[in-house]
Amino acid sequence: MKKYCIAAALSMACLAPVAQADTLLGLYLGAEGWQADNSGNFAESGNAQSFNFDDETFTSYYAALEHPVPFVPNIKLRYTELELNGSTTLSETFEFGGKDFTVGTTANTFTDLSHVDYTLYYEIFDNDLVSFDFGVNLKQFDGTIQVAGTVEGNTTTETRDFSGVVPLGYLRAELGLPMTGFSVFAEGSMLAVDDSKIQDYQVGVAWQVIGNLAVDVAVRAGYRSMVLELDDVDDISTDIDASGPFAGIEVHF
Repeated sequence: MKKYCIAAALSMACLAPVAQADTLLGLYLGAEGWQADNSGNFAESGNAQSFNFDDETFTSYYAALEHPVPFVPNIKLRYTELELNGSTTLSETFEFGGKDFTVGTTANTFTDLSHVDYTLYYEIFDNDLVSFDFGVNLKQFDGTIQVAGTVEGNTTTETRDFSGVVPLGYLRAELGLPMTGFSVFAEGSMLAVDDSKIQDYQVGVAWQVIGNLAVDVAVRAGYRSMVLELDDVDDISTDIDASGPFAGIEVHF
């Protein structure tokens, strides 16, 4: 999935003009590191099992293409790594992969919830002082959950692959601080339908370190929070919370 997103970003880069930014097309490329504190549970059937997930540092890459064509949305692609490792001592039987993992034994998990966001959005304002976007975001999962533990006295590893696309609402706002090169921003996607809830948002500060007619470069830092309450997506249910500080760089052609 990561290769597909990077390839798409490179394809978009080939479309970027060398003229003034946003005169014809505007291209944004970004990369971030995210130090997340992780918690939660998941289930395939029966009761959900909570795991003690390790804190992890994840990476995220994005590319956005903006244009002046009326009524045609801009597009943004983002790949987010979300690979969780955890363990727990089972206090009750945990069913996964058609096997019952034994009470009192240690179960280990590798949970890959990495995904790609496909965002289509419109700009209401776009200037150095105020920027505001809204649209829709399709969050595509091609995930894997692996559980290793004891079943009937034997060490067993069960793996489940799952996939699904979840539509979300999308908003982004940024306020520039005049004469400073600094701005504050907030960006997020959210959905709450029946027993499913997804929220993925960032708040932070950006500092433009290079700004001219050819390219703008900004460093960004802030806080990112992601809640994935998936209800029976390809027979998998999750309640995962990953939150923590992030820092990155963004280039605007």
